[in-house]
Amino acid sequence: MAKVLLITGASSGIGKATAKKAASEGMRVILTARRKALLDELVDEIGGDNALGIAADAGNYDELAEVVEQGVKHFGQLDAVFANAGTGVSTPGTEDGDPQQWKTMVDVNINGLLYTAKLTLPHLRKSTGHFLMTGSAAGRTTLKGSVYGATKWFVHGFAQNLAEEMKEWNGRCTTIAPGMVNTPFFDEPKPDKLDADDVADAVLYALNAHPRNCVREVFLMPAYK
Repeated sequence: MAKVLLITGASSGIGKATAKKAASEGMRVILTARRKALLDELVDEIGGDNALGIAADAGNYDELAEVVEQGVKHFGQLDAVFANAGTGVSTPGTEDGDPQQWKTMVDVNINGLLYTAKLTLPHLRKSTGHFLMTGSAAGRTTLKGSVYGATKWFVHGFAQNLAEEMKEWNGRCTTIAPGMVNTPFFDEPKPDKLDADDVADAVLYALNAHPRNCVREVFLMPAYK
């Protein structure tokens, strides 16, 4: 039976590219993001037999719980999760930063990741499944005053701890850590940077590894300056 993959932040960019690539390889996908219209378009593109879209805010535990419940009920199983939802801030730095923007970012980048893991791990345990999350090059280096970067440091640290927890039942955990990606995350196009398809390739690489092989991290950077 085809595997089922849940993707948060699925309506555009990395999440959308991963959904399309996973579906093209025969996986069924549960897709969630805040923008219902874009989710509906993506489900239509993939096909309703293999995709289910449920609008939700990744930073809202109850909304995410509904996604997981509906998705597992619809497809009958859950084999992998890609916790990809993330956001940044428009005012960088600490001294000049905006605390309200920080709160919104932490709700998605940190709490949303924790919520996704807590809600899906019982199902992944049943399928000896795989949990993946979007880290960043910003979580592997120091960036002056970057609160966003600090949230990605959390992702990388949490991933290592979660991998040890999942190892108790042979589950796998992977951090996908890209450098700058040309997605709607940025106001201006970045055509010389990574493409969302490059990151999707990394996700499928980790998912398709032999079950004995837990790819703990995939770190990818643009080849050009």
